[in-house]
Amino acid sequence: MKLKPNQTRTYDGDGFKKRAACLCFKNEREEEVLLVSSSRHPDQWIVPGGGMEPEEEPCGAAVREVFEEAGVKGKLGRLLGVFEQNQDRKNRTYVYVLTVTETFEAWEDSVSIGRKREWFTVDEAIKVLQSHKPVHAEYLRRLQLSCSPTNGNSILPSPPPNDNYPHYSTSAPSTGSVLASSCR
Repeated sequence: MKLKPNQTRTYDGDGFKKRAACLCFKNEREEEVLLVSSSRHPDQWIVPGGGMEPEEEPCGAAVREVFEEAGVKGKLGRLLGVFEQNQDRKNRTYVYVLTVTETFEAWEDSVSIGRKREWFTVDEAIKVLQSHKPVHAEYLRRLQLSCSPTNGNSILPSPPPNDNYPHYSTSAPSTGSVLASSCR
């Protein structure tokens, strides 16, 4: 299991652990997504992401976590959404889209815990994630829905400017809920 020395968990005003993650794509067509092996269950795949550090912005945390867990850097794109997981863990995860531009042969988690990474089509990734990380599968489902040309009327208007969550509000199945999403 991955343990970071002096790791401080940060929480928002509602008591949710603040997290950030990226759907890392091979190119801007967003057809192949990079998944990494879980630190707790090395035979299972997850979307790279983790806890935000104090004073860290969600986008910075997402980029940092992807570099640590997947050994990639890239062009950070849109905020896909803010997802809540209420069941056993109260997490609120900011999920971004990232187009990979640099891949490292050895990276922090590959060296320290033997983490692996692999490219999947979006449909394959949803199937792989559904059984053990359904909220991660939901990120990819939201990606498919949020940018389809036929869904323009299904997005609600923007919340007031003082709202903590940028762009659009919507909800998702019981695996978690989406607080915000947007397309470029």
